[in-house]
Amino acid sequence: MKLNQLKDKKIAILGFGKEGRDTFRFFRKLFPKKNIGIADKSNKIRRPDKRVRLYLWKNYLKSLKNYDVIIKSPGIPFKILPKPVFKKITTQTEIFFNNCPGKIVGITGTKGKSTTASLVYKILKSGGVKAYLVGNIGKPVLNLLFSARSNYVYIYELSSHQLYNLKTPPQVAVLLNIYPEHLDYYKNFREYANTKANITRYQTRDNYLVFNSGDKLVKKFAKKSRAKKIPIRGVYYDLNKNAARAVGEVFKVPKATIEKAISEFKPLPHRLEYVGTFRGITFYNDALSTIPETTIAALNILGDKVETILLGGFDRGLDFKNLAKEILKDKIKNLILFPTTGEKIWREIFKQTKDDFSKLPRAFLVQNMRDAVKLAYEHTPRGKICLLSTASASFSIFKDYKEKGNLFKRYIKLYGKKT
Repeated sequence: MKLNQLKDKKIAILGFGKEGRDTFRFFRKLFPKKNIGIADKSNKIRRPDKRVRLYLWKNYLKSLKNYDVIIKSPGIPFKILPKPVFKKITTQTEIFFNNCPGKIVGITGTKGKSTTASLVYKILKSGGVKAYLVGNIGKPVLNLLFSARSNYVYIYELSSHQLYNLKTPPQVAVLLNIYPEHLDYYKNFREYANTKANITRYQTRDNYLVFNSGDKLVKKFAKKSRAKKIPIRGVYYDLNKNAARAVGEVFKVPKATIEKAISEFKPLPHRLEYVGTFRGITFYNDALSTIPETTIAALNILGDKVETILLGGFDRGLDFKNLAKEILKDKIKNLILFPTTGEKIWREIFKQTKDDFSKLPRAFLVQNMRDAVKLAYEHTPRGKICLLSTASASFSIFKDYKEKGNLFKRYIKLYGKKT
């Protein structure tokens, strides 16, 4: 939808978090005298100005039928919306894609988006490109339209929620991997995977698709794409680097510049982050590993020195069979388990031992990070590794993965003397 089409439309903003507030500031600047509706399930939002009508708390969705255009925030699932309003829904992402005069590099995948987007940003900036990091990891985008130029490049980290109804393609798309996640948000894994594929579904022969040829599902979607295809491979950080290299080459950044930018890049926190060695134990913070596949990848990277692992969190209905198999194969000695999936993972491990209890690791159920770290110090021998990689979302007892990772690091340093 073009901005000039919105001039005479009744506009409502659905969800008034970080992105919703940015959307409001944009439209207030664009249309100073327009009446705007704001709908949110919170009852603690203050009216930004006199030309705003608030719809809050229990009945916030009922107001939507009175508006022509509804700008939905990413965290609100389509499945809770009244069907009559579906055709009225747009998003900040869709508005930006339809009105941006510059080039867009869209980056998605179940895991690795933020690191790849940050790497691409560093590479393009090093190559003299006027680049901006936006979306999930960077700034909300709409207000950037006021200063956007045709020679600007926007590196846009795209979640599945932002891709849900997107039909305008990025000039360069990066599709890293697709694993089961957000199954509490989508009807099933198929719907989630198809949403991820929107990043390339509408691309043309003038566009580029950088894709992970080692992921069968990604490869399947890439095969249907009309874009110029650039296959890459790799595991974990190597995949991120290879994707960023490929994007740098599309923009003709010299290879030496690309490699220098990669070598200077500091990995983002909470992604297999080396915390340090304390009391002879080496600690790694992989708090962003919220699915079994990335925890398995972390175990493969760290090898047989992992003696203790912190697991479990919010239950999104994921399958832990392969993770249980990996834990038994690696002969990990100590499991420190958070609710609610901690017990679920333990039951799967127990089932796979087939009554050979000698194979079972020790398991400790905990309700907070303080107790988890204390147990890690008590039961992990010197020279071994303790890994936080929960294979589950954080929301059971933590606000988010950042709080979980930061508490892990805090208590490690509190209870251990660095060596």
